[in-house]
Amino acid sequence: MSYVLQTNHLTKIIGGKELVKDVNIHVKKGEIYGFLGPNGAGKTTVLKMVTNLWKPTQGSVELFGRPLAPKSYEVFRRMGSIIEFPVFYEHLSGRENLSLHCEYMGYYHAGSVEKALDMLELTDAADKPVQTYSLGMKQRLGIARAILAKPELLVLDEPTNGLDPAGMKHLRDLFRMLSAEYGITMILSSHILSEVESIADTIGIINHGNLVKEISMKEITQMHTAYIALSVTDTKKAAYVLADQLKLEQFKIMDENTIRVYDSSVTTNDLSKVLTENDVGIDAIGKKSESLEDYFLKLTEGEESHV
Repeated sequence: MSYVLQTNHLTKIIGGKELVKDVNIHVKKGEIYGFLGPNGAGKTTVLKMVTNLWKPTQGSVELFGRPLAPKSYEVFRRMGSIIEFPVFYEHLSGRENLSLHCEYMGYYHAGSVEKALDMLELTDAADKPVQTYSLGMKQRLGIARAILAKPELLVLDEPTNGLDPAGMKHLRDLFRMLSAEYGITMILSSHILSEVESIADTIGIINHGNLVKEISMKEITQMHTAYIALSVTDTKKAAYVLADQLKLEQFKIMDENTIRVYDSSVTTNDLSKVLTENDVGIDAIGKKSESLEDYFLKLTEGEESHV
């Protein structure tokens, strides 16, 4: 399969410290690729190498089927990006900054600046100096600039930084529209799992500089494991009852008050009855299924099983 973006054993070492190691990501044409990881996991380092801001210590990047080289200037006409925080000419207005971007991109299409401003809900502030913009407005202006020239690939590093919940939802809707209607391929990094879960087709999970997993959201959905969530007053006693009285093995103590029971042979009524008979207080009980957050935490932190 050919990919719009792929990295091959990508490694970056600075000052003797290995920031990322042997990272292989694969972004298919037209998809939204969620690049997930805790803060400091290596997401920005990878995206800086993808956009030629940093050179790899080892490994390589391929964009649109061709190796990325130090002088691969033309390929960036096909891309839009925000890495870390967007930077502007602060004394110029939002509209002037976008017009200037069109100039150095060689992109001349009537109405493109106005459309980008409208899509990011910045029309009312378009003629104000950027230095008067809030952090969220600057972030939206950065995204307006990134999509201005109708790129084939968008590379967005934590694009919802500084946005309130309404702003986040607006961006989610915008990204879905750009993917569905314009066929724009996107890779967006985030540490906010719900943001990625709601829009991504594929996720890559990075932790401590290593790509832990690359998997489609469809596969994760199919893997979601049903369980019964128990909130109890004494997890140790409850665990003993589950093992001794019900002979259960498939359960986990999540914290000092919560247990997850994965055994499909037992019902909530069975659990309630046995725990109550053994004087274990139950605060809550109900059926649930694992989310992307659960899957992410398993891969990045691991969970210890208890019986």
